[in-house]
Amino acid sequence: MRKVYLLSIIVAFCMSSRSLVAQDIHFSQFYMSPLNLNPAMTGVMNCSKRAIVNYRNQWAAALGSNAYNTGSVSYDQKIAVGQNDFFGVGGTLWNDVAGASRFGTTQGRLSFSYSKKMAGKGKSSHHLVVGADAGMTQRRIDPDGLRWPSQHDGAGGFDPTLTGGIIPNETITFADLSAGLLWFSNLDAENSFYVGAAMHHLNEANVSFLGQTASLYQKITVHGGGEFVMNKKMSLVPGFVMLFQGPHREYNAGSSVRWKMGGGRANDQHFQLGLWYRAGVNEVGGWHSDAVIASTRFDYKSYG
Repeated sequence: MRKVYLLSIIVAFCMSSRSLVAQDIHFSQFYMSPLNLNPAMTGVMNCSKRAIVNYRNQWAAALGSNAYNTGSVSYDQKIAVGQNDFFGVGGTLWNDVAGASRFGTTQGRLSFSYSKKMAGKGKSSHHLVVGADAGMTQRRIDPDGLRWPSQHDGAGGFDPTLTGGIIPNETITFADLSAGLLWFSNLDAENSFYVGAAMHHLNEANVSFLGQTASLYQKITVHGGGEFVMNKKMSLVPGFVMLFQGPHREYNAGSSVRWKMGGGRANDQHFQLGLWYRAGVNEVGGWHSDAVIASTRFDYKSYG
């Protein structure tokens, strides 16, 4: 059975400004981009195959054509090992472009996981998953879109014909490695939860455009979620993620409420409404509120 996810409609109300700096991609609906979140999520699904498309457009009101634009596609599937265990295999391709310099990142990644049943019987089961991924990343920059102090004419104006700065390497390519763990439990036929952690950029690649040494910060991701039935028609779908990279911290948590809408079978159609809150911390500005995120989603059979 194939499963396709499209990123749901997001309405984000920004509550404070943030510095526009290079960072790992992340989506407000992080749980809809599992292979970008943790390689141990590869193959962890209630079907055999899954394809996902994500798109983000951020800061368009402030930056116009220089806004952040991010697209990601992924595919993964599970391969049964015996009666209760399985391998997960998958791949991800994403691209991010932002700013007047068109600072861009493109990455292709292969992901692998192994899920082992640790306990449980009947409709109850508990599993430990180990995952890893490996990829190649290209970063690029267009210096023609940058303004340098030497290009100011001294009269308060900007003269693009004056000599600007020199960037020795406008394109860099490097390998990238990640690993993760995941624990998920099916409490019964309808209730479940999961919690996981991942370490990204294990090899701390050099990402300097200037021919110097600038190691990519390792990133730690801690995340969790689940689904808990409230009554015959309604269930709660909470989730959270915490991201730690260099001096930066990000926290995103919330929940959706999921309603059964009937159909040919009791679980053919579902509708969700959710509300999420995101905050961050950095060494320069300290704690700041970032966004309140409203989400909606409709599921029809194995499409959502």
